[in-house]
Amino acid sequence: MRRGTSAKASVFAENEIVAGPAGAAGPTAAPVPAPAPASAPAPEPAAVRQRLQTEFAFELPRGYVDGSGTVHRDGVMRLATARDELIPLQDRRVRENPAFLSVVLLGLVITRLGTVEHVHDGVVEKMFASDLAFLQDFYRQINAEGHTRAGVTCPHCEQPFEVELGGSRLGES
Repeated sequence: MRRGTSAKASVFAENEIVAGPAGAAGPTAAPVPAPAPASAPAPEPAAVRQRLQTEFAFELPRGYVDGSGTVHRDGVMRLATARDELIPLQDRRVRENPAFLSVVLLGLVITRLGTVEHVHDGVVEKMFASDLAFLQDFYRQINAEGHTRAGVTCPHCEQPFEVELGGSRLGES
């Protein structure tokens, strides 16, 4: 059934038989128009739309330790924009060392980390390696939404499996 149609709104009622004219040998099989529905259901209002989630909470495995020794583990990361992925490419540090791309990019998209006033690439740079790896995976997860993997079938054994289509490093497509 096509979207927007209803079984109740069909033009002809199924399985109805109408008696023929007086003296006819029996009922005819001609369909009879169904009565118009009393009131068709109103379409859903345009205001009932699915909202896009743009911020995602996370908890670091170890936590960022600031200058005073306070550990910050809870944070929020927002979805990256195209601009977020382009800005680091202009950074001198990234041009000299492409591995620095993820540090600069994460500094742009992490909007909150514990009670740290302003999260920037300098904060990300001082994180433990396990927390950096966690944030890189988290970034991929919220920005890709599973669209970077594709189901394929092996031509030899015909077993299904998935392959990664996106870049292997943060900021690559």
